[in-house]
Amino acid sequence: RYRYYQNVCTQSYSYPWWDWARWEREIDWMALSGINLAPAFVGQEAIWQRVYRSLGLNQSEIDAYFTGPAFLAWNRMGNLRGWAGPLPPSWHLKQLYLQYRIVERMRSLGMITVLPAFAGHVPQGILRVFPRVNATRLGGWSHFDCTYSCIYLLDPEDPMFQVIGTLFLKELIKEFGTDHVYSADTFNEMTPISSDPAYLSRVSNAVFRSMTGADPEALWLMQGWLFQHQPDFWQPAQVRALLHGVPLGRMIVLDLFAESKPVYQWTESFYGQPFIWCMLHNFGGNHGLFGTVEAINHGPFAARRFPNSTMVGTGLVPEGIEQNDMVYELMNELGWRQEPLDLPSWVTRYAERRYGAPNAAAASAWRLLLRSVYNCTGVCVNHNRSPLVRRPSLHMDTELWYNASDVYEAWRLLLSASADLGSSPTFRYDLVDVTRQAAQQLVSDYYLSIRQAFQSHALPELLTAGGVLVYDLLPELDNLLCSHSLFLLGRWLESARAVATSDREAEQYELNARNQVTLWGPTGNILDYANKQLGGLVLDYYGVRWSLFVSVLVESLNSGTPFHQDQFNQAVFQVERGFVYNKKRYPAVPAGDTLEISRKLFLKYYP
Repeated sequence: RYRYYQNVCTQSYSYPWWDWARWEREIDWMALSGINLAPAFVGQEAIWQRVYRSLGLNQSEIDAYFTGPAFLAWNRMGNLRGWAGPLPPSWHLKQLYLQYRIVERMRSLGMITVLPAFAGHVPQGILRVFPRVNATRLGGWSHFDCTYSCIYLLDPEDPMFQVIGTLFLKELIKEFGTDHVYSADTFNEMTPISSDPAYLSRVSNAVFRSMTGADPEALWLMQGWLFQHQPDFWQPAQVRALLHGVPLGRMIVLDLFAESKPVYQWTESFYGQPFIWCMLHNFGGNHGLFGTVEAINHGPFAARRFPNSTMVGTGLVPEGIEQNDMVYELMNELGWRQEPLDLPSWVTRYAERRYGAPNAAAASAWRLLLRSVYNCTGVCVNHNRSPLVRRPSLHMDTELWYNASDVYEAWRLLLSASADLGSSPTFRYDLVDVTRQAAQQLVSDYYLSIRQAFQSHALPELLTAGGVLVYDLLPELDNLLCSHSLFLLGRWLESARAVATSDREAEQYELNARNQVTLWGPTGNILDYANKQLGGLVLDYYGVRWSLFVSVLVESLNSGTPFHQDQFNQAVFQVERGFVYNKKRYPAVPAGDTLEISRKLFLKYYP
């Protein structure tokens, strides 16, 4: 019945700065891809602000609660508050205007919009206005302490739970209409205060009642991430209690990471609640070729055949988009299929469709990529851990789940097809992406040489490997990325500035955008989680880090003093923070010829 798309995190990792033109393109793509169920989350803070004001909160209490635009996904799930905020009035107006157009277009194309609902998290100001309200302070989320985390959760039995939840939803429906499907995540990566099944049932029942109080036909769509994220807490009794707090059939669970860690298998198909088999695939919008094509090709069909299966759809739920298009095309196609595809012949046709012409070399390249980098098996978690995009140390992970030589050979084959296909924009994008992947692999090789040279006290070899990495490979990779608009840091930063209505806002939004892809928090709380390989970022952030690392190692060999990771971390944090605040403007227009730069890199570095 359903083909679902979007992750709550995508709102912040990919969409925060979008204008209507970009939303329109995405919604058109959704329609062309057969998506018929998706969130419409934009502008909800404007409605929340209205609700909080009507309950008696003042503006400073609201400002202390909302995060900045690049971090709203985690504010909505009760993980963060205040970080990189507040939200200016102009932000709310622009987002409301977008949301009107988004829901209108989605509905006109036959899609069901999923609206946000109240999950139970409240600003601290609620406790001032209603001193007798029963709320518990949750712990810190991820690596954040209570400065920007530890949000209050209302007790499900407290009468204010229904008041606030129903008030918000009525206001939202009055503004945007409704398709009767609502999303709420109370315990996303947050441990409940009690594991008592009765308590957990009361929470889910309270959330559901606050929905039906505003819309008697309400259906609750819930992310099933929590069950696989904290399996020690969510034992079968706890899962069943949470799911059975809602009448059967009035909840749809997203089995969010089904290609690697399906939950339906150990919960008897979510104990009778309908679920959607989702492919998560991407974390943090990282670049890096990756896929689990075999798991995707067979998983949805196995889920349908599961005893008493309650599967009602397939879904794509990446944390960030604009990477690995092939995997999403494949997953979308599977929503229409009765049985698994013959992948090698599918990918051959994919290459032809993508480039607008058949080409033997390009098809061979894609078959190589399919069997290697796109075929991760077992429990695969796609966080890009390449040394290229991680803080340097002597203990970095260089393991690959595939044969590096397959990517190098695909690179050679794509380059050989460039005479025939070079005018195709999709071909040029893929050539950048495959060249980037080859360069990422090369960075690991140079890192291993650097480490080996340092550990065997070989200064000349250290200088050679370090010099090539810092002064040639990384600048060349940066040049390559700068030649394509979709790989520009400037595009991300300038789109953030474009939303602003004053210089001060532009500065705040740009800091939001820079912090998210680097430090992710004031002190590198979730450092490099949302790493990207963008022209400008490779040179001025990753490159400067590597330069410092190599020079510290050289200094250590020269002076005979040991390398201390803690001291290096303190020094490199200044570099990382320096990048966030460097105020340099990066071009949003590409420069240089992609084909030429890729060929030059190939002639220099092809192993």
